[in-house]
Amino acid sequence: MGKKVKKEAEPLPKDVFDPLAIESKKAETAVLMLQSPEGEILTKACDALYKFARKGDENKVTLLGLGAVESLSKLISHEDKTVRRNAVMVCGTLAAHNDVRKLMRKLDIIPSLIARLVPEEEVVVHEFATLCLAHMATDYSNKAKIFELNGLEHLIRLLSSPDPDVKKNSVECIYLLAQDFQTRSAVCENNAVPPLLELLKSDYPVIQQLALKALGSISCEADCRLALKENQAMDHLLKILETKELNDLHVEALLIIANCLEDADTVQLLQQSGGLKKILTFAETSPLADIQRNAAKAIAKSAHNAENRKFFHEQEAEKTLLYLLTIDNDGVKIASLQAISIMCASAASKDVFGTQGIPQIINLLNKDSAELREAAAFTMANLTTGSPSNASNVAEADGDAALIHLLSDKRDGVVSNTCTVLINMAAQESLRVTIQAQGVMNALVEPLQSSSSLVQSKAALTVAAVGCDADARAEFRNTAGLTYLVKLLNSDYDEVRRNACWAIAVCANEELTAAELYRLGAYDDLQEINLSASRRSNFSELALNKMLDNNLSLKYNQKGFLSYNNLINDGFYDHGRIKPDAKLSSLEELSKQELNQRRAVILINTRLPELATPSPIPVEEKTEQSIIQSPSSQSRSASREQGGRAQSPVEDKQEPFPVKSPSVSRSRMKEKSSSKGKGKVKKEEEKVKEEDEVPQVIAPPDPIPETLQWFPPCDQELNDYISEVSRTILPLPHIREQVVALAQFVAEKMGGAIEKDRLHEFSWELHISELKFELKSNVIPIGKIKKGIFYHRALLYKAVADRIGIACTLERGDYGRAWNEVKLLSDSLRPGTRAPPESYIVDLMHEPGRLMKNGTVEAESYQQI
Repeated sequence: MGKKVKKEAEPLPKDVFDPLAIESKKAETAVLMLQSPEGEILTKACDALYKFARKGDENKVTLLGLGAVESLSKLISHEDKTVRRNAVMVCGTLAAHNDVRKLMRKLDIIPSLIARLVPEEEVVVHEFATLCLAHMATDYSNKAKIFELNGLEHLIRLLSSPDPDVKKNSVECIYLLAQDFQTRSAVCENNAVPPLLELLKSDYPVIQQLALKALGSISCEADCRLALKENQAMDHLLKILETKELNDLHVEALLIIANCLEDADTVQLLQQSGGLKKILTFAETSPLADIQRNAAKAIAKSAHNAENRKFFHEQEAEKTLLYLLTIDNDGVKIASLQAISIMCASAASKDVFGTQGIPQIINLLNKDSAELREAAAFTMANLTTGSPSNASNVAEADGDAALIHLLSDKRDGVVSNTCTVLINMAAQESLRVTIQAQGVMNALVEPLQSSSSLVQSKAALTVAAVGCDADARAEFRNTAGLTYLVKLLNSDYDEVRRNACWAIAVCANEELTAAELYRLGAYDDLQEINLSASRRSNFSELALNKMLDNNLSLKYNQKGFLSYNNLINDGFYDHGRIKPDAKLSSLEELSKQELNQRRAVILINTRLPELATPSPIPVEEKTEQSIIQSPSSQSRSASREQGGRAQSPVEDKQEPFPVKSPSVSRSRMKEKSSSKGKGKVKKEEEKVKEEDEVPQVIAPPDPIPETLQWFPPCDQELNDYISEVSRTILPLPHIREQVVALAQFVAEKMGGAIEKDRLHEFSWELHISELKFELKSNVIPIGKIKKGIFYHRALLYKAVADRIGIACTLERGDYGRAWNEVKLLSDSLRPGTRAPPESYIVDLMHEPGRLMKNGTVEAESYQQI
């Protein structure tokens, strides 16, 4: 046999490239290979890049810089399945980096990724395509893109995939998409609830966790909660809570339950099935603070519904919440307090918390956590609103001291809620006195200076609620609180201004505070507010009227009019008109001025200086006084029975006799600041003491420097006028007779009747000048004036009429004119007929006692020159 010859390989065609095996160690080379038209090279290049990208974020950034993303975004749609698979794997890995996702969004890669979710693709493609979409769904614009391209439907279908990684990535993407409220409804419409509930049975905790998060997001929508109810979702969730091994899922499960409990039907269903009791018991027995906090939040969210509050009350949810207050965790306590606050909308629950929980909550007011203090104060505000019994419980638990201390807290929410509690407590007089004794008025000065409009508003409202008593107003006035209250009138916030006006209206209920408010500029600010159409309110008008009604000297100066209800008291003075931009000086300032050529200031004052040394009162003199007073008091009661005028205020005024004891004077001042009922009892006791006790010589008090105290001079002549009028005019049977007699009396004391044609001969100016020189003062007590013109007589008439109960006005005209108006029944009325009283002007100058019907020519000629 011949020797066999080896057959030579056939040579390749000349136009074919010989195979080349390349071993590359640089990522740049692999990236360049992505441009190759050969599928095998693309497959190997993508595989190498996938392994490189998995090693860390630095490698992802490197591939981003080399331009790999641009090529890969095209390859995920390659016709070769293997190339597509490997390209999708690389994209899913690279998408974990934020910069890569930004570039992918620009390259519009989402449509290609969604196209890879079809059933024909491999499971690996589904895994990495959903992974890439999950990374992309962290951005809102990408969410919208996925939703627009119907990616949600593919993701919901993949929840039933046999591969756990596909399930995990799909449910995570659905959870991220469900953060947008528009997507939530679409999730339910695509019947995603059953597969999501099925994932709760998964063997992988991460899948269970993501499924619960997705259910928690969609449960915020009412339609989705209905779908959860139809698919018995609560049963699945309660089973999770009952399984201790699944304690890592309890927090998320409670969040879903909290959302579902917003529906009354679900709560009722849980109550009937015992599920509600299980939830409450679980909240008490769970050792995890997060679970207890979420349980309290679930109750709070559900308790917004009235029906739900009823169900919770029947299950004694109040005990659970009070128990959670004992947990040593601030988050749990805060959540419990918030739930208690919402449950307080139910009167039954509020009573339970009031009797059992107030001491616990008061203890929380002193904690270091500002958020906890705020939650406790907010709960106290809700507990005491509309519940006097709870407000009393706060005082019984010594909560008033803690509350007043919180007024200096640095957290605005704490202070505002504390003010609300104090306002609720101040509605009861006994509690108001208690918190006043704790120094609440002094403590309110700091909140009034807060930069928070809410705190300012609440603080001013608290001043209005607590400052109803004279002692409280005096304390507030002495601590400079009025200064900061007046500043709030210039606030840009309507509520702050309104509450400040209300507080000023309350504080201005007495003469001293009203005068101080005027000195601080409150009158000018209120006038400016009332001139503004946008800032004016009923409160600003009320505050201005209160200031004027309790400072009649200012009112007559500014308005030139005192109404029937404005009773002139001791200390009133008529300064005359001043310039619009000028300030009305106080009586003390006017008294200390040197003599000048200006119009004299007319003073009304029958009160002795309080610190003057009293002289002993003989028994005979006291007996004589009581005899004189007795008939007048009888005549006053008889005149009141006539029904023609208001009750005489003589009993509430200082008695018109000069001889008095300082102790009696001080006691009467105290009586005026107390309640009417107590005042009457004290007056009667004082009268009994005056009649029964044997007068003794009282030692004079230690002298006080004149610079410390100043008192207006006592007008003994006016005192005598009032005494004489009480004896002679007050007993007259008819009001018309009293009006006429008083006019004649005033005219007689002021120089008599002056004919109209001889008015220029009446030298009253010289007489006033002589009095000013004699007294060395510009202030003249009205009783010393023996020659008085219109405005002197009208003022004297008003001052005396107010003391004996004749209702009249005081109006100032031009050129020294002034007059009084009274209301009387017409003489032409037949007996037994009724008609409204008519207004008359009283003549005090020309024909004293003449009554001129208001509005007639005769009356107008009297009022004008």
